[in-house]
Amino acid sequence: MCGICGFTGSGTLKLLQRMNRKLTHRGPDDEGYRIDAIVRLGMRRLAIVDVETGKQPVSNEDKSIWVVLNGEIYNHVELRESLVKRGHKFSTHHSDTETIVHLYEEYGDLWPAKSGANGMFGVAIWDSSRNRLVLYRDRIGKKPLYWSRIGQDIVFGSEIKAVVAHDRVSRELDYGALYHYFSLKNISAPATVYLNVKQLLPGHYLVWENGEIKIEKYWGLDFSHPIEGITAEEAAGEIRELFEDAVRLRMQCDVPYGAYLSGGIDSSSVVSLMARYQSQPLKTFCLGYAEAPHGQFLGKAMDIKYSRMMSKQLGTEHYEYILSYDEFADRLPDVMRSFDEPFSGTISTFFLSTLIRSHVKVALSGDGADELFGSYLAHRLALPIDRYLRLIQSRGNSKLSQAEIVSLEPFHTPDQYQFLKLMANPDQAIWRMRLAVFDEIEKHRLLTKDFLAATVNANTATFYRGMLEETSALDPLNAALEIDQKELLPNQVLPFVDRLSMAHSIEVRCPFLDYRIIEYVNRLPGSMKIRGAAIKYVHRLAVQDLLPQELVDRPKEGFVQPNYSWMKSSLKPWVVGTLSETRLSRHGFLNEPRVAELLQAHYSGATDFSAKIWNLLCFQIWYETVIG
Repeated sequence: MCGICGFTGSGTLKLLQRMNRKLTHRGPDDEGYRIDAIVRLGMRRLAIVDVETGKQPVSNEDKSIWVVLNGEIYNHVELRESLVKRGHKFSTHHSDTETIVHLYEEYGDLWPAKSGANGMFGVAIWDSSRNRLVLYRDRIGKKPLYWSRIGQDIVFGSEIKAVVAHDRVSRELDYGALYHYFSLKNISAPATVYLNVKQLLPGHYLVWENGEIKIEKYWGLDFSHPIEGITAEEAAGEIRELFEDAVRLRMQCDVPYGAYLSGGIDSSSVVSLMARYQSQPLKTFCLGYAEAPHGQFLGKAMDIKYSRMMSKQLGTEHYEYILSYDEFADRLPDVMRSFDEPFSGTISTFFLSTLIRSHVKVALSGDGADELFGSYLAHRLALPIDRYLRLIQSRGNSKLSQAEIVSLEPFHTPDQYQFLKLMANPDQAIWRMRLAVFDEIEKHRLLTKDFLAATVNANTATFYRGMLEETSALDPLNAALEIDQKELLPNQVLPFVDRLSMAHSIEVRCPFLDYRIIEYVNRLPGSMKIRGAAIKYVHRLAVQDLLPQELVDRPKEGFVQPNYSWMKSSLKPWVVGTLSETRLSRHGFLNEPRVAELLQAHYSGATDFSAKIWNLLCFQIWYETVIG
C-alpha cells in the first residue's frame, strides 16, 4: 500500500520530493524515485507485502519498464506462478508490484482484465522503450488516482494535494462540480474541486504518449445479462463460495491485520470467516460514543452491544474507541484536509483508525455490501415506486384498493404510503433529486448569483439523467443499484474508506468488493436483493449460518456518527459560529440570509434541516482548512 505521484517533462527531484511528501501518511515506511529524461516517478510505501525486497519503483530485467503501485494485487502469487511458467523472471521474493511489470509485458494495456488481476490499485507504468506513461485505476474505484494536463505534459498523484503541489498545476475552482456537492455530499469523478485536476474513473486507464492523452475502459458495470432459472438459495450458495475466497485472499499479507466490527451483518460476517481461517485471536475494532443512549445514540449504542456479542462468540481481541462531541468538532478540519475536497458523508472511519493504527496495519471491513445487495432508501423505493406507477396507470389514476396498497410493502402504512406517492415519478432523476440534500430550487436560493454564473448552468437532475441513460439494468432496483455503484460507491463511500484510514496509515480491504462478487451479484434480479421490508435478502441467506439470528434480524444501523444529535445540542454554538456571516463572507459563495434562515428554522424546532446544515458546515470547514 503506497501513495504514488509523478510527472512528465522538466522538473527537479526537489519538486518530485515535494509532491511525494504530501503522501507520507499513505506510506510512512519508505520512499522511492525513478527519474529519466522524460518522466519522474515517486512513491511512498506502507510495507504490507514482501516487506524486505518489495521496494518501489520496480522494473523488468532490462529496466525498460518501471512501475509504482498504490494498493494490492491479492492474487499475485497465482499470477506470478503463471508468469514464471511463461518464461518471466522475477528479482523480488514475492512483490505484487513486480507482478504488474510482467503482466503488462505479457498482456499489454488490458492486463487487469486479461489476467484476472484481483485487487485495489492505482498504478503508473512507464514504458521507456515506447516513451509512454500508462495510469490505471481498479475496477470499482477503491484506490484513487488524479491527474492534470499542463501543456504537452501530465502530472498525477494518489491524492489531489500531491498533484497541486506541482508548481504548474492550476488551483482554479470548478464551480460546476461544487454545485453538485450541495446535492450529493461529494464531488463526482471525473471532476474534482479544481477545474484542471481530474480523477481517473474506476475501471479505466490513461495513456500519455508523445504529448497526447487517451483514456479507455478495461472493465465496467454490467447488469444486462441476468441469470435465468436460479433460486435465491442457489444464488446465496454461489455468493457464499465467492465471499469465502474473497476473505481468504484479503488475509494474505506480511504484517499484523485485524477487522472493523460494528456489530452489523456485513462486518460481522467478514469477521466470522476470518476467525475460521486463523488460530490466533483476531483483533477487532468498534466505534462508540460518549453519550447516554437516546436519539441517534440509541442505535449506535447497539453497535457496541452487538460487536461485543460477536467478539465474545468468536473469541476476538476486541478494542473500542469512544468518541466525544468536542473531539469530533476539533478534528473536523483534519478530516476535510484528508479529503482535499468538500465532503459531508460518513466520517467515522477517521476516528476509529486512530485506534487501529496502534495495533495493526491492515483491517478488513464490510463496506460495499449495501451498494451490491440493496439497503439505502433509494434502493427500498425503487420497486415500490415502479409497482405504484404501474398500478395507477392500470387503474386510470383512480385510488388503489387496500390490497394493492399492501402490495407496496414496506410503503403500505398510511404515512409511508403518502411518502411513496410524494416521491413517485417515472423519471428516476426526479425522485432521486427529492432525496438530495438541496434540490435545484433550494440551491438557487442558497448560492450567490456570482457563484451560479460560474457553474455554467450546472444541473444535478441532468447529471443523474445522463447516468441513467447509460445504465444496463433491466429492472428498477438494479437500475438504482447501478447508479449508486457508479456514483455513490466510488465518489462517497470508498473515498471515506480510503482517505480516512490512509490518513492514519491503515490499509482497508473490502471482501464484498471483489470484482467476481460484483459481476455475479449484478446479474441477479432485484427481487432477490430486496423483498418487501427485507433488505439484502440473498446476502442474508448467504451468511446467516455465520451469525446469531438476533444479529441477522437486527435493523440496519449504518456506520455513521450521531452528528445530527450533537449539532442540535452540545455543538450548537460551534455550528452557529462556523456558519456566521463573518465566516461565510470569506468566500461569498453562500447567500448569508438564507443560511441564517435555515439555522433559525432548524433550532426553533420548526423543521429538521440536519442534513442541510451538516452539508454547509463541512463545506465551510473545508474552505477554511484547504483553500483558506
